[in-house]
Amino acid sequence: MPPITGSDDATITGFMRLEPFTLLFCCALLPGLSFAAEKTVYGLNEYISLSDLDMEVAAKLDTGAKTASLSARDIKRFKRDGETWVRFYLAIDDAHQHPIERPLARISKIKRRAGDYDPEEGKTYTARPVIELSVCMGKTLRTIEVNLTDRSAFQYPLLIGSEALKRLDALVDPSLKYAAGKPGCSLTTAAE
Repeated sequence: MPPITGSDDATITGFMRLEPFTLLFCCALLPGLSFAAEKTVYGLNEYISLSDLDMEVAAKLDTGAKTASLSARDIKRFKRDGETWVRFYLAIDDAHQHPIERPLARISKIKRRAGDYDPEEGKTYTARPVIELSVCMGKTLRTIEVNLTDRSAFQYPLLIGSEALKRLDALVDPSLKYAAGKPGCSLTTAAE
């Protein structure tokens, strides 16, 4: 657009016609900006305190994954007082040497990758037990659902997927790492 000179009424009139559109466009962006302002920006990797298990791990934040996954081995379901529970060991180097027991929240069906498909089994998914865990990332403490699977072949023992990221009010900037620093939650920062 040519500069406004004051001597060209057509140029000034054309500029004035754009102003209401520009104002309307800016107003349409404001709710998104205030929504984003309420979220915390985290990096691609963050330190997370597993409050229920009294340990801290490095995690990968993955907006492409739906659920969170925790590295576990020797996963067994059992009954306690008529309810289904899960007993497992953490498959993490610095993990506890004793079994962990938690109520089963549900079973998650995780879609298998092409290389993981076994035609003899006929399933295109893997069934994984899901538990609830309290996690602290930055200063945010939330209870999230975590499926249990052996992630010992991966660099990060915990993967935080999109459902957990929503619960944590997170925005992920993949150019950052450990943006939140060490977890610093108090019991009063928990939210359901």
